[in-house]
Amino acid sequence: MRTLLKIGGAALERTEARAALAASIASARAAGHEIVVLHGGGNQIRSLSSGLGIEAEYLEGLRVTDGATAEVVLAAVAGTVGKHLVASLGAAGVAAIGLCGADASLFQVSPHPDRRLGYVGLPVSVNGRALEALLAAGLLPCVGCVAPLAPDAEGPRDHLYNVNADDVALPLAKAFGAEALLFLTDVPAVLDSEGERIVELDGTGAEALRSDGVIAGGMIPKVRAGLDAATALPGTLVKIAPAAGPDAVLAALSDDVGTTFHP
Repeated sequence: MRTLLKIGGAALERTEARAALAASIASARAAGHEIVVLHGGGNQIRSLSSGLGIEAEYLEGLRVTDGATAEVVLAAVAGTVGKHLVASLGAAGVAAIGLCGADASLFQVSPHPDRRLGYVGLPVSVNGRALEALLAAGLLPCVGCVAPLAPDAEGPRDHLYNVNADDVALPLAKAFGAEALLFLTDVPAVLDSEGERIVELDGTGAEALRSDGVIAGGMIPKVRAGLDAATALPGTLVKIAPAAGPDAVLAALSDDVGTTFHP
C-alpha cells in the first residue's frame, strides 16, 4: 500500500520518540508498504525563534512569517528536523533522503491569500516524477515544508516560503498516488468535548465541534486538511492517529486507532 505519513514536529523532538517512529516506519516498509514522509517542525521553530528573540504570532493556527522567521523555518524544518529524522531512519535500516520543496522543484507555492501571514504559501504544484525517481532508487523521501514560489511575473523572492504541512498533504498524496494518508500527531485522535476518541468524522460533525470550540488552534488546519483529502481522494484511507506507540504506522492503518475522515 502506498502510504503518505504526515508527521507533526512534536513527534520528532525527542531522540527516543524519533527512534520508535523510525522503527515503526521500517516495520511498515518490511510489511510491504511504500512510504513517503511529510513533516513539520512547529515546536523546533518556536524553540529556535525564542532563542533568537523572535516572538511567535499565529492566525487560526498558522504561523505569521516575516523575513527573519522565514529563515528560522528554513533552518529548523529543512535542516534540524529533517536531518535528525533521516538519521533516525538510517539507524532503523531505512535509506532515507531529506528534502524540502526547493529540492528538484519538488513543490512550489503561491502566496497565502491572507497576506497578514507574510511569507506563508499554499502549494500549487508537486513534481511527482522526482518522487517516483527516489522511490525507484529504494529511497524513502522525507519532505519538509519549505518551498519557493512558483514562477510568476514578479520574479524571484528573497525568502523561501513557510508552508503548513497539512496543506501540502493532499497535493503530495495525489502526486504519490497514496492509498492511505495518515496524519500522525501527539494526540490519539480528534477528541470530543469529553476527551473521547471520535472514530469517524465528516464535515458536518467537524463544523459543529469547531463552533463549540472543541476543535481549535492547531487542530483546525489538521481537520480541514483531513476532510479536504477525504473529499478529493475517494477510496483513500485518511486518518489522524497517534505517532507514539509500538508499530504506530501499522496500528494507524487498523480500525482500532485514530479518527477516520469522510467527505
